[in-house]
Amino acid sequence: MFNRLIFKKFNNWINRDEHKPLVLRGARQVGKTTAVHLWSDHLDQYVYLNLELPEDQRIFEQKLSFDDRLEAIFFSKNIDRQKGKTLLFLDEIQNSPQAVAELRYFYEKAKDLYVIATGSLLESLINRHISFPVGRVEYLIMRPLSFQEFLIATEENKAYAELQNIPVASFTHNRLIELFYRFVLIGGMPEIVKVYHETPDITQLKSVYESLIIAYLDDVEKYASNSSQANIIRHIIHNAFYEAGSRIIFQGFGKSNYRSREMGEAFTILEKAMLIHLIYPTTDTLLPGIPDRKKSPKLQLLDTGLVNHFVGLQKELLQNRDLDHIFKGKIAEHIVGQELLTLDDSALHRLQFWVREKKQSNAEIDFIIRHEDWLIPIEVKSGAVGRLRSLHQFMDQASHPFAVRIYSDALRIDTVKTIQGKPFFLLNLPYYLAGKLDDYVSWFVDETKRLKK
Repeated sequence: MFNRLIFKKFNNWINRDEHKPLVLRGARQVGKTTAVHLWSDHLDQYVYLNLELPEDQRIFEQKLSFDDRLEAIFFSKNIDRQKGKTLLFLDEIQNSPQAVAELRYFYEKAKDLYVIATGSLLESLINRHISFPVGRVEYLIMRPLSFQEFLIATEENKAYAELQNIPVASFTHNRLIELFYRFVLIGGMPEIVKVYHETPDITQLKSVYESLIIAYLDDVEKYASNSSQANIIRHIIHNAFYEAGSRIIFQGFGKSNYRSREMGEAFTILEKAMLIHLIYPTTDTLLPGIPDRKKSPKLQLLDTGLVNHFVGLQKELLQNRDLDHIFKGKIAEHIVGQELLTLDDSALHRLQFWVREKKQSNAEIDFIIRHEDWLIPIEVKSGAVGRLRSLHQFMDQASHPFAVRIYSDALRIDTVKTIQGKPFFLLNLPYYLAGKLDDYVSWFVDETKRLKK
């Protein structure tokens, strides 16, 4: 049981003059229910309904007016509705379409209540079995623990505090990179982190990793539309770990005979369930950076620790501290993608990468992000600056002089030239700062202005 950074988002929500019921979205076992339970201490009253339980579900099955329904909720929990901030938590709300439908009335008729709804299979049911009240709810995404949250959970409080300084002090590098490698190895699933912190023995985690993966496989029938689709989804789960961080083709994925359309539909379901994230490329170097969905996407899975366990990379990670050479560098890129996803908790947030528009070109930038009016290229690799050929090609077309390389060495800014001779600034950012990329890009831009003077 540990604090999550999403608590700050919860606090912002309750402190707004206008608040709608909050639908907390995220994959199974990322800690949604636990986070709400812990945060509920910040309020005066807490009412919890688990709509998997028949006795709680029955409250919404009765034909009652909304006002009577509210009274029934408080009566069932033997709680008097009092003044002050009261949190009503509707857990596993996907089990009650009536509860979903009545979320609008909490916004319209009971604005004194703070309502959070969540559910393990919520993502796959949105826009299919259940229709959420348009304009009457708001959404917040919750993901596995970030590196910062990993430090909090493992009581590395000094390291966490130092990480908040911008720029981070140079003397912290060795310790922070060591802790980050531990995070890469373990991953960010809360139960895994909790067990590891209590018993720091990687061999004790095998059963926990496997129980999580089996739970995802067991859920397949719940969100597949038929048995054939369930088989395809299960096939993807079994094979996706081996393709983490790679560009994929739907047709025949995982050496199967499945067609592109049926495989694409199954991937869409898994993406709604937030077990995977499909990262599409753009050929733009200027805003808006429109994703090209005709090109093959890169596959991002829920958690790097699950990938390590399933593929069998844990021993190599323990012995080799060079992420660039583990799993052909895909683990380094995957963990950076996982960190970048934590930068924005909007349901609309998408990662992107860049490819050159020219045919027969293999130029590719690992990620791009928006900053002010620019698209900033992000490369994940070590090596000499002059060998970053794709980065040079992007910068030759860019309207700004800013690029980022995420790697294992210390923080620094380089002034370099492309192969064509165009000067630009390169922010060399250690892996452990990937989750603070937005802050560091702002610092980087300001720092280069100072360097020019």
